Amino acid sequence: MLALACPVCFGQSDSPMAAAANLAIVVMLVIVVGMLAAFASFFMYLRRRAQLAAAESGPPASPELARGEGGHHVEGTAQC
Repeated sequence: MLALACPVCFGQSDSPMAAAANLAIVVMLVIVVGMLAAFASFFMYLRRRAQLAAAESGPPASPELARGEGGHHVEGTAQC
């Protein structure tokens, strides 16, 4: 059944259908690469914001300053 074979499978690689198939492959690759780039840039954005937030909060407190009365470690704001 030669009538059911597409030009690419039949061997006519310079037909408009073969060019359209090649263009479709390129379009799908561009979409995939664009989505991967978007994910990567989003995670880089989150990393940059986390670094800025850490820089604004200042250096971490020393262990001596983190202790409350009696020398025990104080968590949060509630004191029992």
